[in-house]
Parts: sequence; structure tokens; C-alpha cells
Amino acid sequence: MIKQFLFKKIDNAQLLVFRVFYGLLICAECFGAISTGWVRRTLIEPKFTFNFIGFEFLQPLPGNGMYIYFFVMGILGVLITIGYKYRFSAFAFAFMWAGVYLMQKTSYNNHYYLLMLLAFIMGFFPADKNLSIDSYLHPKLKSDTMYNYFRWIIIAQLFIVYTYASIAKLYGDWLDFSIIDILMRSKKDYFLIGELLQEKWVHKIIGFFGILFDLLVVPALLWKPTRKIAFVLSVFFHLFNSFIFQIGIFPYLSLAFCLFFFKPQTIRNIFLKAKTITTPKETSQPKNQQWLMVILGGYFIIQLLLPLRHYTFKGDVLWTEEGHRLSWRMMLRSRSGTIKYKVVNKMTEETTQINLDDYLTKKQRRKVGCYPDFAWQFAQHLKREYQEKGEDISIFATSKVKVNKGKYHPLIDPKVDLATAEWKHFSHNDWILLPEKK
Repeated sequence: MIKQFLFKKIDNAQLLVFRVFYGLLICAECFGAISTGWVRRTLIEPKFTFNFIGFEFLQPLPGNGMYIYFFVMGILGVLITIGYKYRFSAFAFAFMWAGVYLMQKTSYNNHYYLLMLLAFIMGFFPADKNLSIDSYLHPKLKSDTMYNYFRWIIIAQLFIVYTYASIAKLYGDWLDFSIIDILMRSKKDYFLIGELLQEKWVHKIIGFFGILFDLLVVPALLWKPTRKIAFVLSVFFHLFNSFIFQIGIFPYLSLAFCLFFFKPQTIRNIFLKAKTITTPKETSQPKNQQWLMVILGGYFIIQLLLPLRHYTFKGDVLWTEEGHRLSWRMMLRSRSGTIKYKVVNKMTEETTQINLDDYLTKKQRRKVGCYPDFAWQFAQHLKREYQEKGEDISIFATSKVKVNKGKYHPLIDPKVDLATAEWKHFSHNDWILLPEKK
């Protein structure tokens, strides 16, 4: 029954139109990153970047190389839009975007992670079977159908993202609306609505709507009686997020995903003005269906388990940050803190206080002062610098951090030598201090 459902042929209009929107949004993201100065601030001006731990080999290109890098990604977006050399273009962008994502996390965003997943997914999809230069140049490639599982991969991925985002909001600082109050303070100067966003009743609406929207939007889009209402609410929700939080292409990508919830003929009538497509009634199962089932099953098991991994770590993820990334925990906390580094020469016992301004950009300094993995990575950077000068050193850090409306607490054990401390990916790092329970 499951195989018959997944491997039946359906109209591919949803995927074809989505490919065009996807390619255009890639262009906007990459060329926008250049024009707004994001590339310069994030990848060119810093003396070094904070990679995902374990991916230190991924470094920004020297000089103005990252401008070229993003320009190439933008061109790949153009090729995806028009469907030329689609498979190559899609995978080339996927690997290049993954490189950007993993080589820096100072500007970490859950949406960048979703785009990385989507980029690889789109590389495997037959999104160039029509409405593309590839299908024009190679008529044998042309097709008006696809397997049903392509559509449901997107829907299942969205269901995981939205559901975990909703569940993550079910904690004290969201339910008492204090984190929303914090997030809205910086929007006070917004034209017309700035003062309105400071109202407590507005915070309550945002809080309840955020939970319910994330939890119900995918089921509501799937169910025909609520589909149009859910779409209208999606337009409002995502445009609100785009204006208030300025989070790039993600709101518009989310709206493009809605294509997969409407009937293919509706998509054809609106975007393609094409004739009705007759899909074969018999199920045409591919020869590699067993491998497909195993691969898809494994992928979604990973997607289901990754957001839960923080429950296996000691301490609250809001404090330790261990297991926060890759878990769809969006807009849940605001961190502030301070940190001081002391370098001790093991031979001479000479002590040096580190001036962070000599090494880091303003945004990097804030991250190092608030996030334990950044603090550890900066210590490793100092260690390598002093080793190049032939010095054997110890590095100690003293820090205090506040999360949301809480009080400042020590974050890093000042007695632990961060130069020799190992980073643990799958368990709690004991040098991250936990707030004392009263």
C-alpha cells in the first residue's frame, strides 16, 4: 500500500513551478549577500571565521574571492531557474552552499540549514523534465509526470521543521511572552508599527499564533476545506516575519513550498496555462525502489532524531547551547555576556590578558562572550597562534552570561585550561558551568 502510494505517477506541475521560484530565490540570496555587505562583513573582513567544529579545513577564499564564490552561486541559481544543465547546477549550488554554511556560524540561521537540505534534495529531483532548456534541447527528457514520493519528501520535511519549531516554543519564556517582549524591543523605531509591537496584547497574539501556526499549518494546507485559509494565514505570517525580522529569502521560500499543497491542475491553470495532464493509473515502480525506501527512511529518521539530541545532554540547551543547532529551535532566546581570556606561558609563567578587539569583529566578540563553542574555538585559535611562536601556553577564560530575562551566571569554568580541553560532540562538556539551582 505504501509503495503504491509513493510510486504512483502524478502531474509534475508543482515541482516545475517550484524549481523556477527556487532558482530565483537563490539568485536573490546570493546577489543580495554581496550587495548588502553580508559577504564582506561575514567572510572577508574577519581575520578568521568560526567554522562548525570539525570543518576547520573550510576557509573563506583569500582577498575578494568570496565575492566571486557568491557570484558563481547566483549564476547557478539562474541556470536552475531556466533549467539548463540542471543536475550539475543544482548539485554545484548544494555543495557550494554547504561550504558557506559550514565555514562560518557567526551568522548562523536555521533557514540556512533548511536551504542546504533543500539544495541537495532538489539535486535529486527531476525538476527539469519540462519548462526547462534541458527538456527543449533533449525532447526525450520531457515528461509531465513524476513519482508521488517527490512531493511527499517536501511535505514531510516541512512537517518536521514546523512541528519541532512549535514544540520548542512550549517553554516558560515563550509562554509568558517575555522572550517576545525582548525580541520586539529592537523594533521600537519601526515606521508606524514600532510602538504597537511593544504592546503586551500584541505579544500574546504573536505568542499564541506562533505556536498554533507552526503546529497546524502543514495539516491545514493538506486538508482541502482549510487549505485556502491556511494559505492566506501563511502569506500574512511569512510577510510579517520578513518585514519584522528581515530574515532573507526564507519567508518567500516558505510561500513557494505551498505549491506542493495545491492540486497540480490549479498550478497549471495559474502559472502554465497548459492543458490538463492525464497521469497513468497503474503504479510504475522503479527498479531501485528498495534502496529508495531504505535511503528515505534513514534520512527522515535522522531528521526526526537530530532535534531531540539535546535531551541526551546534561543541562538546559537554552544555557549550554549543546544540541541547539540543526534542531529548528527558532527565535527562542536572547543571550548577552562578557568574557576575559588569560594566557599563561608554561615555561616562564608570564601572564597575558587578551584584547578581543585585536582579533575579532564586533559580532564575533558578542558570540565569543555568549556561546561556549565560540569561546572554546577562540581559545584554540590563540593556542595555534602562540604555538607558531614556539610558546607552550595555558588559556583560561572568565565569563558571565545571561539568557533572556534571567540573571548573569558564570558560563565557563575559570580553572579549566581551554587550550587542552577537548570538544565533545555527543555529550556535555564539563567545563561549561551550569547555573546553581536554588
